[in-house]
Amino acid sequence: MKHGTTELNTNRLLLRPHKPEDADTLYRDFGQDPAMYEYSGWNPYATRELAEETVSRFIAGYQREKFYGWAICWDDILIGTVGAYDYEPDTDSIELGVSIARNCWGKGFGSEAVNAVITFLMEHEGISCVRAWCAADNTGSARIMEKAGMRCVRVEEETLEIEGKLYDKRIYEKQK
Repeated sequence: MKHGTTELNTNRLLLRPHKPEDADTLYRDFGQDPAMYEYSGWNPYATRELAEETVSRFIAGYQREKFYGWAICWDDILIGTVGAYDYEPDTDSIELGVSIARNCWGKGFGSEAVNAVITFLMEHEGISCVRAWCAADNTGSARIMEKAGMRCVRVEEETLEIEGKLYDKRIYEKQK
């Protein structure tokens, strides 16, 4: 198996490298729904052009050994994205982010995808620590991380500013 992004399968999901045609779905289902970026403060799919650029960057990234970015598919339908970023060789750690389309919230897809990626990163890539964060108010993201076996290691009070509002930032980790 090669290093970097490779196809992963779970009981219900296919995690695959992005394709150019993903940009349309990401623009429509993620970029146009304010709930999708309410707690992140960034929207890489806000316009069709931005969605195309973002997906093109993902595809170009597949040439790098430590690039990890997947489209999450259920029954051949793109329902989310998951990726790992900012590998830190000094601590042998990487940060993870996930986004699931609103019509698929509450079905366990996020934790299923995150668990598959964590397992891949630790068992195949040999990374010893996977980190993630969310706004403390974002109970859905917190639940995804906890169900995937991550634990909250600290809370940074009022360190996350999104559109002028301060949130506590919950930091999660899973270690080998």
